[in-house]
Amino acid sequence: MTRFTASKQSAATVRSSPKEVWAALTDPELLPRLTPYLQRIDAVGDTWTWRVTRIPVLGASIGSTFVEQMHFDEPDRIAYAPHPDHPDQQTQVRGEYHLEGRDGGTRLSIDIEVSVELPFPRVARVAVEGAMVTVMSGMGVAFSRNLLRHLGER
Repeated sequence: MTRFTASKQSAATVRSSPKEVWAALTDPELLPRLTPYLQRIDAVGDTWTWRVTRIPVLGASIGSTFVEQMHFDEPDRIAYAPHPDHPDQQTQVRGEYHLEGRDGGTRLSIDIEVSVELPFPRVARVAVEGAMVTVMSGMGVAFSRNLLRHLGER
């Protein structure tokens, strides 16, 4: 197994208030309905277990479960990182959401990094990590569309 890593950053301004956006991003029951491939989140306090359905990567189909330590700095920052009690997870995700009230709406930015052990050789790094970025981009587009619909902006 080889560990591969990909990251993605994006930002957008929505018409909804920071309070409305915060409520959506901190709802472990809503997030799977907004996020492709996310089957469910089991949340116990600030420990969230993310259960991801099988995702196609270069002809393989990879499913994953990972435990995150969530940090909620209401109303403007949500951070997440691999839970310290689970250091050897196949999938590790870390990142942050930033929310900033702006012109009656919210400027929302995300910075996410996914690291996963996959059954590909190291020489496939460029192809695998490129495929990971493509999947992450597609998930981000669908998540954005679904979030806007949930917020009543579409």
